[in-house]
Amino acid sequence: MYHIKFNLRYNCAIEICPYLVEKIMPSEQALKTRSNSSCELCTSTESLSVYPVPPTSDLSAQQSIYVCQNCLSQIEGDVELDINHWRCLNDSMWNQEPVVQVMSYRMLHKLSAESWAQDAIDMLYLEDEVKTWAEQGIASERSNGPTRDSNGAELQDGDNVTLIKDLKVKGANFTAKQGTMVRGITLTDNPEHIEGKVNGTRIVLVAAYLKKA
Repeated sequence: MYHIKFNLRYNCAIEICPYLVEKIMPSEQALKTRSNSSCELCTSTESLSVYPVPPTSDLSAQQSIYVCQNCLSQIEGDVELDINHWRCLNDSMWNQEPVVQVMSYRMLHKLSAESWAQDAIDMLYLEDEVKTWAEQGIASERSNGPTRDSNGAELQDGDNVTLIKDLKVKGANFTAKQGTMVRGITLTDNPEHIEGKVNGTRIVLVAAYLKKA
């Protein structure tokens, strides 16, 4: 006999044979053992759950991580990124589990506007297969996800933003200074970029270097 379960996270109904549940879904006990009952990203021991790593997780423990609610809500974009919280990636990126390396790499890329995160990316070595997996998820977010600022806040046409670092504008012979306000931005086809006017010149800016005003 099969049972129907509604998966709220993926907004779909799934039909599951009770005899195959353990094979289809990752074993939470296995993940508890692997993680020492702590979040595999920040080491918290509160409100832990299984997170199948998108976009192509087969729901096995090898393609899932054990994370706390704080990490999960930020990963899924339910709340803005807490930059200081994610300094934990300086440790988790060295985890021996490829799936944890993958999520650490992806989150570091989301925070790449921060110098410490960019330094971590430069230091991190991933096997070719693992790096391909990690970048697959980044590419998927770029093509499907909304445009977000350095804190993970979603940007819309007409928003005002400020620069969080000095940016040398190629071809315009000036540097856009940290703290500069860019008013009435326009989104582009690439979720990583927006268009805005700085010093009277309309330019393309990297969303990760901006903060919603």
